[in-house]
Amino acid sequence: LDVEGKLDRLPLAYFDHHERGDVLSRVTNDIDNISTSLQQSLGQLLNSILTVVGVLVMMVSIDVGLAAISLVVVPLSAGVTILVARRSQRRFVEQWKSTGLLNAHVEQMHTGHALVQVFGHRDRALADFERLNQRVYTASFMAQFLSGIIQPAVQLVGNLNYVAIAVIGGYKVASGTMSLGDVVAFIQYSRQFTMPIMQLAGQLNLLQSGIASAERVFELLDAEEETSDPLLALPLPPVKGRVAFDHVSFRYEPDRPLIEDFNLEVEPGRTIAIVGPTGAGKTTVVNLLMRFYDVDAGSIRLDGVDIRELPRAELRRAFGMVLQDTWLFAASIRDNIAYGRLGASDEEVFRAAEAAHFDGFVRSLPEGYATPLDDDVSNISAGQRQLLTIARAFIADPPILILDEATSSVDTRTEVLIQQAMARLRQGRTSFVIAHRLSTIRNADSILVMDHGQIVEQGGHEELLAKGGVYADLYRSQFEGAFAETA
Repeated sequence: LDVEGKLDRLPLAYFDHHERGDVLSRVTNDIDNISTSLQQSLGQLLNSILTVVGVLVMMVSIDVGLAAISLVVVPLSAGVTILVARRSQRRFVEQWKSTGLLNAHVEQMHTGHALVQVFGHRDRALADFERLNQRVYTASFMAQFLSGIIQPAVQLVGNLNYVAIAVIGGYKVASGTMSLGDVVAFIQYSRQFTMPIMQLAGQLNLLQSGIASAERVFELLDAEEETSDPLLALPLPPVKGRVAFDHVSFRYEPDRPLIEDFNLEVEPGRTIAIVGPTGAGKTTVVNLLMRFYDVDAGSIRLDGVDIRELPRAELRRAFGMVLQDTWLFAASIRDNIAYGRLGASDEEVFRAAEAAHFDGFVRSLPEGYATPLDDDVSNISAGQRQLLTIARAFIADPPILILDEATSSVDTRTEVLIQQAMARLRQGRTSFVIAHRLSTIRNADSILVMDHGQIVEQGGHEELLAKGGVYADLYRSQFEGAFAETA
C-alpha cells in the first residue's frame, strides 16, 4: 500500500526518466524477494540467537576459560562474513538492477511487438534479450558463488574452535583440573554453539538478496514527490474558463531553457489553437496547465486563482483531454467511454458515442457496447480508438477542453464529422487545440504560433496568412507538399 500510494504521488517527470518495466520490477519482483527473504530468515535468526544464548550459559557453567575460547568464534565468523559479504553484496545489487533492465526490455518488446516485426528487428530484439539475460545470469552466479563461500569459511572457523577445545580440554584432563565427562559435554556444547552460526551464514545469501531489493524499493520510496497541495487549498468554484499565463518560465533540464517569459490571456468560451514545429513547447503548455509539472517562475491562473493554490484533483476535473496517444483499458467499450464520468448511465454513454460519430460502429459489433477490449486494444482500429477517447471527453462534459492532435488517426471523411462534433462540444467552453494538421484549426478564435517556447505570431487564420510569416510558411509547406504528392 505504501508503494502504491507512492506511485500515485510521484510527478510525471519521474516516469519520464524511469522505464516502466524497471518500475514494475521494483513493485513486483523486488517486493516479493524482500518478503521471501524475511519469511525464510527471521524464524531461523530467532531460533539461532536463542540456541547460542542457551548453549553459552551451559558452557560457562562448565568452564569459563573454554567458554571464552568458544566466544572467539563469534568475532572471527563475523570478520569472515563481512569480508566476503562486501564483495557479494555488490553482485546482488547488480543482479536486481539487471533484472529491472531485462523486464523493461521485455515490456518494450511486448508493447512494440508489431513495430519490431514490421522493421524486421526480431533478431536484434532477441540479441538484446540474450545480452541482458546473460548480464542477469553473470551477476546472479557471482552473487551466489561469493555468498556461498561464507558458510564453509565459518564452518572452518568452527572446526578450528573444536580442535582448540579438544586440545586444551585434553590437557586439563591430564592435569586433573577437569573431568573427562565435562570435556566431552563441553565439546558437544561447542558443536551446538557453532551450528546456529553456520546456519545463519547459510541464510546470508537470502538476506543479502533481500537487502539489495530493499535498496531498490527504498530508492523508489525516497524519490521526490509532487509538491503537496496547500493545507488551506481553495475549493474550486464553478469554472468559467478564463485562463492566464503570466510571465511563465519552465525547463525540463536545468541547463536547457524551454519556455521563457510566456504570457497569454484566454477568455471563457474561446478556442485557442497552438501550432509550431516539434519541440516548440506546445504540449508543455498543456502539461503546465494541468499541473503535471509546476512552473519555475511566473504563474498560471484559472478564473483569477493561481492553480498552485488549488487541489490537483479538483483542478484536473475541470479539464477534458483527448490526446494523440489513446489510452484504453481492458474492459468493455461502454466502460471505457463511461470512464470520463464514473456513474454515467447507458443513455449518456450512447449520446456521447453518437456525438463522436462512434455509435454506428459500436452497434455494428456483435456484442455492441459490451464488446470487450483486449490488453493491446488490437480488436479495433487506431481511428476507432481515437473516436472512443473523443466520446469519453463528450461524456466528461468539462468546462475546459484540451485537444492534442485529436483527429490524428482518423480518415478525411471522419475528420470532417469529428470537426463538426468538436465544434458543438466547444460551444461555451474554453478550448486549447494542439495541431500539426493546420486544416483542423481554421475556425479557431485565435491561433498561437510557438517556437522555442515563445509566441512568435498570434491571430486568426486569414490574418496570419496575410502576414506571410511563420504560420503562412507552415501552411503553404503543408498544403503545397500535399498537392505535389497528389500531382
